Amino acid sequence: MSQVYTFAILGAGGQGSMFSRWIREHRDCARVVAVADPNQARRKSVADDHKLPQDAQYERWEDLLAKPKLADVIINTTMDRQHVASSVKALSLGYHMLLEKPMATSLEDCIAIDKARRDFNRIVSIDHSMRYSAIYLELKRLVDSGAIGELVSFDQLEAVEHLHQSHSFVRGNWGNEARSTFMLLAKSCHDVDILAHLTGKNCLRVSSFGSLKYFNKEHAPKGAPAFCTDGCPAESSCAYSSLKVYATQTGSWMPRHAGFTQATFEERLEALRHTNFDRCVFQTDNDVVDHQVVAFEFENGITGTFTMTAFTPFGGRFLRLHGTHGFIRAESDTGTIEIHRHADCKVDKITIPTNVHNSADDTIMRNFIQALRENNPRMVLTPTDESLRTHTIAFAAEKSRREHRTIEISEMLKR
Repeated sequence: MSQVYTFAILGAGGQGSMFSRWIREHRDCARVVAVADPNQARRKSVADDHKLPQDAQYERWEDLLAKPKLADVIINTTMDRQHVASSVKALSLGYHMLLEKPMATSLEDCIAIDKARRDFNRIVSIDHSMRYSAIYLELKRLVDSGAIGELVSFDQLEAVEHLHQSHSFVRGNWGNEARSTFMLLAKSCHDVDILAHLTGKNCLRVSSFGSLKYFNKEHAPKGAPAFCTDGCPAESSCAYSSLKVYATQTGSWMPRHAGFTQATFEERLEALRHTNFDRCVFQTDNDVVDHQVVAFEFENGITGTFTMTAFTPFGGRFLRLHGTHGFIRAESDTGTIEIHRHADCKVDKITIPTNVHNSADDTIMRNFIQALRENNPRMVLTPTDESLRTHTIAFAAEKSRREHRTIEISEMLKR
């Protein structure tokens, strides 16, 4: 009979709850024995799922990690700025760890986590879910097999979608750098990581451009109040009215993510009133960019671009890979891959199951548990040193955007 590994969850938000549900459905190999989260409802939800006693429920991650080691593994889905302190402490206590991306909010902190993993000889996997998704696994196989010859260049668009931007990166937890981190790290370190992985080469230099163009005070409608529910003269024509996004819609994921699950419009409206999600999107304290472009140069002359934009009516990632013998076009959300060959002009099409996040999260957990069984830190696809390598590119790109110059990756490594 296979060993059942015990898990303690730090942070019971979206990802923490998802991993909790996965463990609930895989009791043959995993079991949650403790949870920490400052939100009582989220904490109770995990506790109820796993029948945890009151003394296994903690309001703060610090309180859980103040105890002697409680489990085999920490699932660390705390807020971004808490990653370094919670990770280093957990590793020092002897926990293995699954750590949500971004790894940390500074290059120095990423280095500290990687050092702790090596010092304490723990198995750590960073949750770069795109590395584990079926479509990107297939794209990596195609590139490495030479299906389009040598890779010459690439470009990827991350369409954040305008309402997603307003929910998560204007009104939400990731809209302000002091509370979280810069946009390229918070949202798009997935993209930087997978693009670097697809090339199979080291990045040499980057340039980046972007700004907060639209979600700022100069675009606030005349007479708009600080909160939408106080009555905005532009409510009927504003795409971002909190009444439309959170009180009226019932099928969208955003009201559920924000916690507005009440049955009637009136109940949702009352729960929404004067919360952060009720803020006028043009009058919050958000400061992260709403569009950004990164240009990369890798070894072997490979070049590429990445574009993140809020200004699309759809979400998803759209990738083009240009090779000496062919061309690949892929769409992550539809699961489609087209392979065009230069020699005979033939086109092959591959369709991948589109439930990307769920399948990737399942693969992450299975990969991690197998690494535990074999006691082999190198079995995980995204160990700390590999995540550090690609995070360094993201930090360099943000430095380029702020300093208006090309940044050599070697410059970052001299710190």
